[in-house]
Amino acid sequence: MEPAPQPPRVAEEYMETPMNELLRALDASDGSALLAAAEDIHYADLAHLYENLDDEKRDLLLKTIGPELATDVVAELPYPLIEGALNHFKPAQLRVLLGNLSDDDRVDVFQVVSEEAQVRFFSLLGPRDKELTRNLLKYEEDTAGGRMTTHVGRITADMTVKQAITVLRRDREDAETLARIFVVDAQGRLVGKVRLRDLAFSTWDTPIHDIMEEADETILASADQEEAARILSKYDLIVLPVVDEFHHLLGVLTYDDALEILQEESTEDIEKLSGIGGEQSEVSYLNTSVVEQYQRRVSWLIGLAFLSVVSGYVMFRFSAVLEKAFVLSLFLPMVVAAGGNSGGQAATMVIRAMTLGEIKTGNALRIAWKEARTGILLGLTLGVTMAVFISFILPHIQRGTGADFDFLHLAFAVSSALIVQVLSATVLGALLPICARAIKLDPAVVSAPSLASTVDISGMMIYFTTVGAILHLH
Repeated sequence: MEPAPQPPRVAEEYMETPMNELLRALDASDGSALLAAAEDIHYADLAHLYENLDDEKRDLLLKTIGPELATDVVAELPYPLIEGALNHFKPAQLRVLLGNLSDDDRVDVFQVVSEEAQVRFFSLLGPRDKELTRNLLKYEEDTAGGRMTTHVGRITADMTVKQAITVLRRDREDAETLARIFVVDAQGRLVGKVRLRDLAFSTWDTPIHDIMEEADETILASADQEEAARILSKYDLIVLPVVDEFHHLLGVLTYDDALEILQEESTEDIEKLSGIGGEQSEVSYLNTSVVEQYQRRVSWLIGLAFLSVVSGYVMFRFSAVLEKAFVLSLFLPMVVAAGGNSGGQAATMVIRAMTLGEIKTGNALRIAWKEARTGILLGLTLGVTMAVFISFILPHIQRGTGADFDFLHLAFAVSSALIVQVLSATVLGALLPICARAIKLDPAVVSAPSLASTVDISGMMIYFTTVGAILHLH
């Protein structure tokens, strides 16, 4: 029996999708078609689209979808675009949009717009939102308090299950999540937590204090956001309560907050490891201006260029050694690179462990001893490998060393320098992030760019000093 004929495949670019319909509506300035298509598209995709539109189409998109639908879109926009997006709306529309924003998203907006816009937007808030926003703005943007939402399921320990459900039913639209419901005392101090299923499967007259569990994990509002994300990830929490110094429940951080924080922190670390300075851009790469890219990258390049001059001076200082045995120039890049690679590996391992809270600055001696042993093993392995190459393979490529020593002596000298270089670079790479954290600097900033240049300089000095002493070239 012959198989039924398959329908012809349609190229992806010709498939009818809500996004394609929206783009055509934008080109045609068709408001009704645009609104119909936008309602079928996720707000995150609309925010991404907005970033890539010109000003005229941005204005058409926002005015067409209106403040209700635009609320979530604005919350997803890169920070530099938020104020411009809000300026497309009239005051009455802004009042609706700002009121619809969750309290943490609203605070994010106020933290990134200009002071003039802050005053104008603040005047449009209702009394309750004004007070809430003012209180949250006391916390720095990169703290747990600056990222938390105050919309949380909150009941008291003296309630019954029936009373608690009545309260939660009233607050269900405002609460960020009801997967975890927190129990407070009469003063608002956190005393425990319950799950929604605990309420669902208990009798109406069951006291809350009989079914609640202890809220083991909390974080201070003043704590760093990265610490909050680490706790959420480590303990597989859905929500993390944020408290003040007196253990009053202020709000919660959710797992999606943790994802955003970890993405921001990892991006920051990657950029700093590459020697990119300044504040990370919320705007996508293609929409970031060349001038901004230049400003963030040029300072480190200039600094590293001058450090490279020091490397050149070291080579110039030991030029007499190269003149006596030019064959040594063959192994100089290898020794220097081996130190940079091993030091970079150690720095990466330590920075990761610090980020996860596995080690602290007080562990410096243990870390140094651990990496010293690792460095010796790595150095011995590389040294033996290179000694075999120089002793048994290089003579078939090069007839002689061109100096007053044979290949066996050359192998011993180069291998010795390689072992010392790898050992020192590994220990240095491990300790630099620890030292940076101890003096309140970002380990990623100090470690990668400075480590590479430092190891280059020290590697040359180690190499020329070691081979010069062993081969009697000084």
